[in-house]
Amino acid sequence: MTKINTSLHSSRRKSRKAHFSAPSSVRRTIMSSPLSRELRDKHNVRSIPIRKDDEVTIVRGTNKGRAGKVTSVYRLKYVIHVERVVREKSNGQSVPLGIHPSKVQITKLKGDKDRDNILERIAKGRAEKAERSKA
Repeated sequence: MTKINTSLHSSRRKSRKAHFSAPSSVRRTIMSSPLSRELRDKHNVRSIPIRKDDEVTIVRGTNKGRAGKVTSVYRLKYVIHVERVVREKSNGQSVPLGIHPSKVQITKLKGDKDRDNILERIAKGRAEKAERSKA
């Protein structure tokens, strides 16, 4: 069987090294979250890199079903912090729980000029591909 993507390494060791030593710009794309059914139908995009102020619903883990706004995107640890998803420390202080972006679903996008351009570009590419497959 031939290799599908030649820019990625199939070795476990090298793949892990690439993942954990990735620069912030690459981590942004790795930290993408799927869109909700409504947003997916509206924008014709399946997932998009998460950002602060997006509204999400947690779909896996002990906090499944909880929703809130993203308060921070912690690229170094590959986690996001969601509003009101906290854990009490023994001294009574509350700390935000880190959640992996793949385990949440974006329900409301924080729109800005750049993000709208990204969504438009992806949707346009999808439409062109659909046209080519028909012909």
